[in-house]
Amino acid sequence: MKKLILSLFMASALMACNQTNKKTVVATTDGSDIRYEKDSYDFGKIKQGEKVSHSFTFTNTGKSPLIITNATASCGCTTPIWPKKPVMPGDTASIAVTFDSAGKSGLQDKLITVTANSQPPQSIVHLIGEVLTK
Repeated sequence: MKKLILSLFMASALMACNQTNKKTVVATTDGSDIRYEKDSYDFGKIKQGEKVSHSFTFTNTGKSPLIITNATASCGCTTPIWPKKPVMPGDTASIAVTFDSAGKSGLQDKLITVTANSQPPQSIVHLIGEVLTK
């Protein structure tokens, strides 16, 4: 009898511990928020040695000025240039990216990681295409 009571007590305690409070948490921010017009650009097929440039247009959809602190590419063949001044709420700006295909061949997917005071703090845009050898 003691074993039965003890087993029931343990089972109910275990069930109580496994119960979760299923509240939905919605994250809201009064900060800045970066939204790209398009987060990838396909430059198609180019010959090895050619350079491709593209500007990723974005809007600050938040309520505070957007400050981009850094933009880094996945390799040294890609160079991003970003606005150094704050982008005010509702304003649009762009990040210029140049890819140098010298020494590259085949399919390419260059990632540019943008760090800002946005939510989330990092976003990624892609420059994709194919480099044909001579």
